[in-house]
Amino acid sequence: MDKETKRAIILDHFQHPIGQGLFNDDSYKKVNINNESCIDEINMMVKLENGIIKDVRFAGEACAICTSSTSIMIKLLLNKTLAEAQEIMLDFENMINEKPYNKETLKEALVYDELYKQPNRIKCALLPWECIKKVIK
Repeated sequence: MDKETKRAIILDHFQHPIGQGLFNDDSYKKVNINNESCIDEINMMVKLENGIIKDVRFAGEACAICTSSTSIMIKLLLNKTLAEAQEIMLDFENMINEKPYNKETLKEALVYDELYKQPNRIKCALLPWECIKKVIK
């Protein structure tokens, strides 16, 4: 994927994020996470039904990398089983940490395949993934 395509995907998910906005519903599991080194803070709510991620919503204050990563993650994980979601999450973490990963599972998340070149942005991209891991444990 070329740099311009990556930028366009990140910008689109930042400007029009999937799953933005919270509401009151006790059937959702809720969690909050923040990045100690910057402003990124995410409140997330996840609806699980029979071991399947049915909905993910979020709100908070976050940079373009964190917001777009959250949106892309939601798109990837919706309607996945917990086992499928954990495989995708592991592949994402491995990609970010320059370890072997399955490109097939990551789709648009591949926009972050060179994020290791900007170490100060790694936590921004990983924050929503850490948040959803807390929810599904």
